Amino acid sequence: MSRLRISAISYLNTAPLMWDFENDKPAGFDISYTFPSGCAAALRDGTADIGIIPAAAYVTVPDLLILPDVAIASRRAVRSILLVSRVPIDQVRTVALDTSSMTSVALTKVLFAKWLGGARQYSSVSPDLNRMLVDHDAALLIGDPALQVDRSKYQTLDLAEEWNRRTGKSFVFAFWAVRKSSLQDMEHAAELARVFQASRDHGLENLPAIAHQWAGRLSLTEQDVIRYLTENIHFELDADALEGLQLYYRYAVEIGALPAVPDLHFAPAPNRQASNF
Repeated sequence: MSRLRISAISYLNTAPLMWDFENDKPAGFDISYTFPSGCAAALRDGTADIGIIPAAAYVTVPDLLILPDVAIASRRAVRSILLVSRVPIDQVRTVALDTSSMTSVALTKVLFAKWLGGARQYSSVSPDLNRMLVDHDAALLIGDPALQVDRSKYQTLDLAEEWNRRTGKSFVFAFWAVRKSSLQDMEHAAELARVFQASRDHGLENLPAIAHQWAGRLSLTEQDVIRYLTENIHFELDADALEGLQLYYRYAVEIGALPAVPDLHFAPAPNRQASNF
């Protein structure tokens, strides 16, 4: 059986998901790292078989199966998806959008269009906060750069927190998806789902080790890293998360931030037998 190519993201919020692949190193996989929108591009052009794709990317890549149960989601403030502004949020007229993002870009547009006074002028800019704010009132930052923002210096809006306040739902930022053409059969898909769920579970069992590894990288305390991964990030694609995902898709399509969304197709639920990888 050929090795499967994984396109992953080197952000703190993916560290628990990657635990087995970076530590136990199950056979049968090759891993490369990119930014979130890059995972979608790798699946789209066939240079990856499996990717942790932004939720928005599902509508742009055909013939994907979602691996069940695993996600990067949030039920409350997420801390790592921020609108950072030089002025009060209601005075924002121009927004620099992080080019590494897809889902959060559409979420920003949904929040403004539906609840924050209407659409603004948007520009795509590389994620450098100082440069983004030179010519814009506000900037969308995602991932580790957002965690490192000194929020005492700016007006900030936590996008997941605002979504939850407006809808009462969780927000799903990303999930694992596999190209159907990379699968042998549905039994193969179910076994893949088991492998990726197990990696997530083992990562959550080893949060102190993850915190020790990542705290210095991000200038955070180990305790703060653990709080982020347990209180701000939700790693299950459960019923509430799926409801929030479907609502996000509906709103994004309504305002023109995303094209029509195909039905969600999932890999079968995994068995619990030993892995074939």
